[in-house]
Amino acid sequence: MMKNQMMQVEKMQPKAYKYRIYPTEEQKVFINKTFGCVRLVYNIMLNDRIQSYEEHKDDSKNLTYPTPAKYKQNFVFLKEVDSLALANAQLNLDKAYKNFFRDKSVGFPKFKSKKNPVQSYTTNNQNGTVDIVGKYIKIPKLKSLIKIKLHREIKGIIKSATISRTASGKYYISLLCETEITQLPKTHSNIGIDLGIKEMMVLSNGEKIVNPKLIKKFERKLAREQRKLSRKREVAKKEQRELKECKNYQKQKIKVAKIYEKMTNSRNDSLNKLSTEIIKNHDIICIENLNIKGLLQNHKLARSIADVSWSKLIQKLEYKAKWYGKEVIKIDRWYPSSQRCSVCGENTGKKDLSIRAWTCPSCHTTHDRDINAAKNILAEGLRISQSRKRPSA
Repeated sequence: MMKNQMMQVEKMQPKAYKYRIYPTEEQKVFINKTFGCVRLVYNIMLNDRIQSYEEHKDDSKNLTYPTPAKYKQNFVFLKEVDSLALANAQLNLDKAYKNFFRDKSVGFPKFKSKKNPVQSYTTNNQNGTVDIVGKYIKIPKLKSLIKIKLHREIKGIIKSATISRTASGKYYISLLCETEITQLPKTHSNIGIDLGIKEMMVLSNGEKIVNPKLIKKFERKLAREQRKLSRKREVAKKEQRELKECKNYQKQKIKVAKIYEKMTNSRNDSLNKLSTEIIKNHDIICIENLNIKGLLQNHKLARSIADVSWSKLIQKLEYKAKWYGKEVIKIDRWYPSSQRCSVCGENTGKKDLSIRAWTCPSCHTTHDRDINAAKNILAEGLRISQSRKRPSA
């Protein structure tokens, strides 16, 4: 009875399940062909939109936005691939345009390159066109089934599938499902988070999460393999051979790509475990709304900031909070969390980064700089949360 009372309501939420797939050589040909067709349609549509704008920028009513079906007349081979994948290319372009006009810092949509080893396309599940059959998966337009490694059970209804190829030549499928997610029980515990570089994060309860420094962990091996890659490139240049024809160069390129993938996977695993732990144990998570793009412009700190992956951590906290009925509150980046005393509220002004501990001149409390900032972030976050819940006059 007690257990049932603690269980929260279930809500339908979108959730992605990513799996490794092992296509045959024939299946790889089809998938790679679909990558190429989707890329072609995206690039032609983007080019046509740019030309249409140049011709009719003074008369927006005459702007034309062609659909993928238009190009099948001139490119007959487009009929051989999944039409839903081509339609999703159009949706992706529309989304890129909307993002650009909403926020110019995002950048204007760019043409997709054939040289990029990372490729993907998205298709939709219509009447079981995407389905798991034992240890295999069915995708539209492909008659044979693809072998899949189901390391965890799929829950919910499959809505769409994204097939991707990594730089090392591995193939994956990400299944977006509409599934019932049980919200976690309330813990009646709230937390403030101060993000850092030496410590990945400092919590308002005094706990400090050390930065795993994955780049440093892999940098020696990565540097060694990159030197080998550079030497093979120089040899190919002297022999006046195309890099794509140099088997040794391509093999070494895959070795380097595998190190980057291992680094990325280790980082994602660490962030997933950390974000899940925070969401499970706290109801309200208060965190700084940092200008991460701006901070990355600092060449002295850019590498360390990229390594600690603040943006990915915040992203994971936000979508998991939405799933499990928790709340993430972002504090204004200009809020003086490190300047105020968390006990009496006295603003003691800016402090040099070298100052890691200080004593409040008003109440004489000695503070750890980061823990004090986390406590202030929590207090401000709770204030914002209360103001949102308070009915307007």
